[in-house]
Amino acid sequence: MILGSGGREHALAWKISKSKLCDNLYIAPGNGGTSIEGENISIDINNFEEVKNHVLIKNIDLVIVGPEEPLVRGIVDYFKHDNELKNIKIFGPGRNGAKLEGSKDFSKEFMFRNNIPCGKSKTFNKDNLENGYKFLEKIKPPYVLKADGLAAGKGVLILDDLEEAKKELSKMILDEKFGDASKNVLVEEYLDGIEVSVFAITDGNKYLILPEAKDYKRIGEKDTGPNTGGMGAVSPVNFADEEFMKKVEDQVIKRTVNGIQKENLDYKGFIFAGLMNVKGNPYVIEYNVRMGDPETQVVIPRIKNDLLDIINNCLENNLEKLKLDFDERYATTVILAADGYPNNYNKGDKIKNLSEENNTKIFHAGTKSLDNEILSNGGRVLACTGFGKQINEALSNSYNMAKKISWKNKYFRNDIGKDLI
Repeated sequence: MILGSGGREHALAWKISKSKLCDNLYIAPGNGGTSIEGENISIDINNFEEVKNHVLIKNIDLVIVGPEEPLVRGIVDYFKHDNELKNIKIFGPGRNGAKLEGSKDFSKEFMFRNNIPCGKSKTFNKDNLENGYKFLEKIKPPYVLKADGLAAGKGVLILDDLEEAKKELSKMILDEKFGDASKNVLVEEYLDGIEVSVFAITDGNKYLILPEAKDYKRIGEKDTGPNTGGMGAVSPVNFADEEFMKKVEDQVIKRTVNGIQKENLDYKGFIFAGLMNVKGNPYVIEYNVRMGDPETQVVIPRIKNDLLDIINNCLENNLEKLKLDFDERYATTVILAADGYPNNYNKGDKIKNLSEENNTKIFHAGTKSLDNEILSNGGRVLACTGFGKQINEALSNSYNMAKKISWKNKYFRNDIGKDLI
């Protein structure tokens, strides 16, 4: 059973449905696309009792947790401490491992303790807000403010003006702009470089590095406007060459896994390091304890191995037996969003022209199936993934699909991957 309902979960379901090791696949709650790969189950995945009931009813052997919230809330611990669930495999870190994403402050301190390259930062709350203002005055713009807790990928502000930064720091902490997530706020040194997402799978001891990707977070072209969950992605990334990736492995991945082991964090799952390439050197911006979205929609299709076999070997501490094989073609994805996202947008629009062509794959995110029709049901609706020997060819396939698919309130960026050409 895969937990989640986004494009990431559709990509995981699509890949796992191809495995000879998979007899029955369930996605909870899933979306309009996952129902093609397996059976959707309409449950609240943050209600662990409800998850338990369906795991037992459906005789599930393995649960794969897609999004971060159930992990941070401790679903892995819940399984391990429940007499009826403790022998059922679950893929993802325990609550203490999930703090690498669940608390920006914990994550940053983990980086400092384990000598992992990152920007300088300090954490502030209502008790030391005045110190936060003074810290902002000491550092150079732009000013980076990060909500400590989970904020659905939107709890980061980058501001050029000192007075605006002070106002926003106050809003985040005193007005709880991001709810409980911004009771504590990190003020961080800005790292000037180009971002890249690096993924690994780890059993808390060994690791395998997956294909890297670059995503595009802002809603507007040329990276303008508010942050979103992500508007597109590309893999491989041309500036993440062999020399850079060797530094990533030695300075980031190895030290992260060693830190997980040294600090006894319960960790069997994906680890995602959001990095900044600063003059050829990697700096960690943040950790995520699951795959990224939309990066999954370009990373997972490039893995030639059986994903279920990789996950099983990870859970059984046998990662060293595996050698990963990647598709050398480029994979690009363009997100089709509902017009108005990430603010107010319509749901329930009928989507047409969803047939796939050669070297393309459509992954569903905010969709639902109703009376044999696919309707929009979220902000990010579809991911149009294209493949090609060159990045231009892959992008052309993605954009041809993006233009062909139609509904009343469609929006997408026209510049995904253009900075890499």
